[in-house]
Amino acid sequence: MQERVLPASPNWYCCRCSDTNDKGIFGFGARNTIYLTEVTASSCTVVGKLLGHKERVSGFSFCQHAGQSHVCVSSSDDGTVKFWDSDDKVLIKEHTSHQSTITALHWSPADKNLVVSGDEKGIVVCYWFHTGDTVSFFPAPKSIFSLSCSPHTWSYVAVGYKHGMILLIDVSKKGEVVHRLRGHEEEIHSLAWSPSASEEGLYCRPDDGIETNGVAEGEEKGCYLASGSRDQTVRIWSTATGKGVMTLKLPFLKKRGPGVNPGVKERLWLSVHWPKGRPTQIVSSCFSGELVLWDLTKTSKQKWTLLGTLSEGQNHNRIVFNMNSICLQDGRELLVSTSMDREIKCWDLASLDCCWTLPTLGGGVYALSFSPVGTGCLALGVGDYMIRVWNTLSIQNQYDTRTFWQGIKAKVMALAWHPSKEGSLAFGTEDGKVGIYDAFSNKPPQISSSYHQKAVYRLAWGPAVPPMSFGGAGDRPSATLYSCAGEGVILQHDPCGLSGEASDIDKLIINTNNIKHKLSPHTDLSWKPDGKVVAIGNEDGSIEVYQAPSLRLLCSIQQHHKIINTLRWHHDHGPQPELHFLLASGSSNAKVYIHDLRSVIESPADSPVVMTEPYRTLCGHTAKITNLAWSPHHNARLVTTSYDGTAQVWDVLKEAGLSNYRGHWGRLLSVDWSPVDPDVVWTGADDFTMHEWCVSKQEFTLPPKGKKAPDHREKAKTKTKQRKASKMSSEMEKTPSPESSSPVNGEGGTGGEVDAPGMEPSDKNEQDKENGTNSHLPHPASLETARKSFTPSRNKDKPDLQLLSGKKKKARSMLPLSTSMDHRSKDELLQDCITLATVTHSQAPPAGCVPGQGEHVHLGLFSDRQALYRMFQEEEEGHVEGGHYDSVIYLRLWSGDLAGALQLATERGELSDHLLSIAPMAGYEVWSRTVEAYVKQLSLQEQYLKAASHLLSINKLYEAVHLLQSHKLYREAIALVKARLPAEEPVLKELYASWAAVLEKDGHLSAAAKCYLAAGASFDAAKVISRKNDVASLKAAAGLARITGETGLAQSLCLRCAKDLVASQDWVGAQEVLSTLDNLLAHRLLFCVAELLTVTLAQSKVVTWSCVSTHPWAPAGQAHVSIQDRIRDVWEEEFGVSEGSAAVGGLLQDLKAVENPQPTPTTPLKQVLLYLSVHVTQAVLNWLIQDDGEMIKECWQALAWPQEAGQLSLSAELCRLLFPDGDVSICSRKYPKTLRHTEEQARAAADSLQAFVNYHLLYERWWSQSDLTETGPETHSASSQEPTHKIHNGPSASASSAQNGDDAKRNATNGDSGESGAHPVPVTWDGAGSTDTEGKIGFDASVLLSEAHAAYQDTQRLVSEVQERLSNMVVQHGRSQGTQLSPGESQADAPDGTRPDDPETLFSLSTKMSNYQKELTELPNTVKLYPRPDVMECCLVLLHLGDAPDVVPDPLQRRAKDLLRKHGTTSSLQKASRRFLA
Repeated sequence: MQERVLPASPNWYCCRCSDTNDKGIFGFGARNTIYLTEVTASSCTVVGKLLGHKERVSGFSFCQHAGQSHVCVSSSDDGTVKFWDSDDKVLIKEHTSHQSTITALHWSPADKNLVVSGDEKGIVVCYWFHTGDTVSFFPAPKSIFSLSCSPHTWSYVAVGYKHGMILLIDVSKKGEVVHRLRGHEEEIHSLAWSPSASEEGLYCRPDDGIETNGVAEGEEKGCYLASGSRDQTVRIWSTATGKGVMTLKLPFLKKRGPGVNPGVKERLWLSVHWPKGRPTQIVSSCFSGELVLWDLTKTSKQKWTLLGTLSEGQNHNRIVFNMNSICLQDGRELLVSTSMDREIKCWDLASLDCCWTLPTLGGGVYALSFSPVGTGCLALGVGDYMIRVWNTLSIQNQYDTRTFWQGIKAKVMALAWHPSKEGSLAFGTEDGKVGIYDAFSNKPPQISSSYHQKAVYRLAWGPAVPPMSFGGAGDRPSATLYSCAGEGVILQHDPCGLSGEASDIDKLIINTNNIKHKLSPHTDLSWKPDGKVVAIGNEDGSIEVYQAPSLRLLCSIQQHHKIINTLRWHHDHGPQPELHFLLASGSSNAKVYIHDLRSVIESPADSPVVMTEPYRTLCGHTAKITNLAWSPHHNARLVTTSYDGTAQVWDVLKEAGLSNYRGHWGRLLSVDWSPVDPDVVWTGADDFTMHEWCVSKQEFTLPPKGKKAPDHREKAKTKTKQRKASKMSSEMEKTPSPESSSPVNGEGGTGGEVDAPGMEPSDKNEQDKENGTNSHLPHPASLETARKSFTPSRNKDKPDLQLLSGKKKKARSMLPLSTSMDHRSKDELLQDCITLATVTHSQAPPAGCVPGQGEHVHLGLFSDRQALYRMFQEEEEGHVEGGHYDSVIYLRLWSGDLAGALQLATERGELSDHLLSIAPMAGYEVWSRTVEAYVKQLSLQEQYLKAASHLLSINKLYEAVHLLQSHKLYREAIALVKARLPAEEPVLKELYASWAAVLEKDGHLSAAAKCYLAAGASFDAAKVISRKNDVASLKAAAGLARITGETGLAQSLCLRCAKDLVASQDWVGAQEVLSTLDNLLAHRLLFCVAELLTVTLAQSKVVTWSCVSTHPWAPAGQAHVSIQDRIRDVWEEEFGVSEGSAAVGGLLQDLKAVENPQPTPTTPLKQVLLYLSVHVTQAVLNWLIQDDGEMIKECWQALAWPQEAGQLSLSAELCRLLFPDGDVSICSRKYPKTLRHTEEQARAAADSLQAFVNYHLLYERWWSQSDLTETGPETHSASSQEPTHKIHNGPSASASSAQNGDDAKRNATNGDSGESGAHPVPVTWDGAGSTDTEGKIGFDASVLLSEAHAAYQDTQRLVSEVQERLSNMVVQHGRSQGTQLSPGESQADAPDGTRPDDPETLFSLSTKMSNYQKELTELPNTVKLYPRPDVMECCLVLLHLGDAPDVVPDPLQRRAKDLLRKHGTTSSLQKASRRFLA
């Protein structure tokens, strides 16, 4: 299978950011990475990438010379030019000769060592690859936009500039300008040389009005040069004469629409490419992404042919930036193009059809989801504002994708297919939008009318819950859509009525469970596949499981202590129903926990259960977990993704890593398992790529140790620097152009709507600081002068000359017009006096004279009030034209128009304290309105405290509080409320709650707890303190909960704290914590038992660790005293619990609620001790209430724990502690007690327990005889010494499983000595089990020779053997179907357990299997529930011991031989028992 990759989108607005070589490799720059793709006529494959640039790749070119075509060069905005080996994907060398942003780059096709680059300052740098020499030129003080080296003359380089000029320079003559090609009016986007070395074969005439540089035709030989410009023309130039010989105007295709004005220049990038094998044809891009093939030999107007006309949708739908051609071995020439529509297309230039399309990604892949209905239909949620739907099983097109962008104007963060409706795809975006697409139609999506306040992180389909579940069956939708977003709210949407309001499920949760405290914000949810329960993850790290449809809380999982990022239920179509209840969860603590919720779901308790221990823990990731997915093909197989940049496949039951994928360069965000191939996984990351990879092909099995998330600090610094540069450039250039738009097509770009009007790339061009590297210029004096004249001088702070001279700057006049009239000639000033006298002393003013207006504006100051107002009006108009609005305000104030002055100041945002102080003169309404406007102005100026004070002045207390709260000034807002409002004011609690949420998010947990306490939310206060999860925090949280009456929470926190103390072996501290609550007596008894066992086992060296603190009663007593007696003594003295206590029954009920998972071989010894202590505690409590049956069952459970966990040394020592006499019916010497068992199961448990005790006694006898053999070898024959090497180990756990039984058989016959099955060093027993030196066995061994258990174990061994043979048969069949055996290979190489002449068939083996299974079901349940040690192993040990005289009675030996003959049917047992049965 070919593993596929969707790469990042090629960079935009670069003249040469892609290239090809003669090996069929197509390379292109995407962000700061170069991707290498192998191209054929039918498909393409991403074969690697080149990493090393820190910023955007601006240019890329291959060396086109034989033997060196694997070498390539790239340029970047970081100012470096790097050389790479594309075969080995390594960096060869680099240079940093440019001091400005590099805009163009080309490796000369005529010289294998020459690389030419140009920057935005106009510097051209020539670099020789073999020597490392560098030469710089400065042809013109203009910004270079493109350049291209001649394929025929090594020294000729064509350089295109931003202002439309093209210079042909000769680098061998110190950059001398050979021709200036004038004709284009705007920037030169692309340059392409003709593949022909002569200027023949074209129908052309010189363009009218083109400057020719003064060279006559025929004087020089040259070749043609094509150029594409933003002025919508392609020009063909003669490099011999410097003339333009042909102008091609882009055709106005129908796609532009009839309403488009051809004269209006729209967004355009005109790329030109001259195919290698077509000297009379060129290819150019067009307005909307079409590609046009021009025939330069035609004389008619119709010189062009459109590519991709045979079928609709072949062309790009947005502008094309780069084109490159590849020549195949069969002579065909392919053309590869990159576009703004984020697609790479390959064209056959012979047929002009599109061969294939490679979709690319312009953002991180935040969501992956395979359709449960449409097999192989994969949906991608990408950060470029688009959704891709990929038919991954398409045979004709391996990249068969559809793109959806309508209605999406933000990053797509979540996706979810409808479970049964084909093509129905729900999506959630970063701006809180939720919608549903029909993937098989072109209709726009349905958008929910209920928006989230923050980004939508999870979508899930599930059964309806109230209120949406109300009504008849026909009114309810089959599945409703649930969305979880960043604000912590889960909304339920009706897919049939998204226009209706969505319901918040928190209301139902609170009402159903009668919750009084505030719910923790939700972060994820997952419905169980059967729709009966839903798991919800929270911000505080807890997971809550609710029962549908009422959402009754079943349990709370308190394992994670950081935000839950992802939850997933195990699929429900596997053969093992117990796995259907597994829930996987991942959070920011880098661990994945698996929870077994079978008992919680199948037998829900009356009150919610709190779980603190996981079923399995998967450790290995080093950063937070982002996503996970269960394999639909396997049982308990999980894949997880993390910020550490890897994806990990786990065997959950074994807690083992199977495969680790490290192909991504960024942080992994999404993952899904292939629905058709069990070996294929799909992952997406924030490196803008999506990968398809095989689990079995990975080199590593676990993530790398110590690897953290990719370091983004340098990126952050770069972005800050770019923002500063962008701000400076935006101040210098007022009109942006396409080249000033962001060339990087990353997130935040226009990746959403394709044809949306006016959409331009989002960011301004980002520039770097100069790197300080000096260029070697050919003419230092003249060139340095030119550079100085072109480079703008740096602004430096200079002292103010007016301040140095002591003169103060004169204030601007309030009446500049009238003042200026006083600076006229003397005659005009005298005439003003006459005119004023006439106006004031005559009835009729002079004709045309209006004081305060026009030429007599200055007379308004000396005339009446109306004239003054007219002068003010003239002055106001002058101030408005000059932008002096503060003067206008004062003029209106002077004229008495106070309301107008305040209105103007409000509109201009120039209110001040002075204006506000006089505002009451205009009335209360005007003053109040002015204060509100001033408050808004102060808020914009971030003077929130001052703004709040002004609101208080108009008695708007609540508005002032809201202002402070909205800007997170919680402390001041609370102080204000407490000072001015009653204590029971609701807004006070709201402020405390809001402040607590902010403090909690920022990690100030103690301060947040104080806020919750002040708000009366003691439950939340205790929870937030406990989030640190250390002993001190848990103890404080428990004390707080106890004081405030939150008994249930206090109990939970006390238990968590005590468990942490027990884990560190601080037994005194654990008892102190539990003693604070009376209802934790059962757990105190439990930890008392655990402490006694730990200290006792430490003295016998079974436990190797040391304790931090122990109680005085903990050290072990006399060896002959059973552990039960010691427990009863301590309980009675320290806790007041004794026989006849009324509280014993309640204590038993409390202990039954303690979590007690199934033991596994990987369970640590400390946990094994704690879990078996639970059963020992329950056994003693049952003893106190005279319940012999339950007591013996609990003793059996206690002994079964170390057996199942593979701790046989612990099991043997525990037998000695519980039954020092070797008799399970005698449980105490101090309190004489003989156990009476009337119940069948109790008798079976007692017999099984006695069998295990005797089993350890049997091995003690065996070790004793081995010691005798070593001390007196002459007294034993070789045959009696042989079993010492063969019979050494007991069974690893019990004989209840076929695997364990078979292991026991192999151990007994082959001498395996694995750690899990190794029998301990002999233990000294005090009672009847002591070894008789005269040869007596010393105990009743008949209990080890149970006929029923022997039959049960034999049947299980046979089942295991049949299963192995079936497996080998399948393997052989697969080999025969694959390849034939080689001549040197024989059937002897077949897997173990298969025989070439085996007559068994699949049918006969299946028949045997069914018969064996039937025999197993017919056996009594007590045999299955209470197993015994392997009977065949015991028979062999007894027969070996029988070699010594008078050790094993003859009847017992005969019975052992009979059992071996009857049930020792396997070949290994027959071999081991051969000498005894002969």
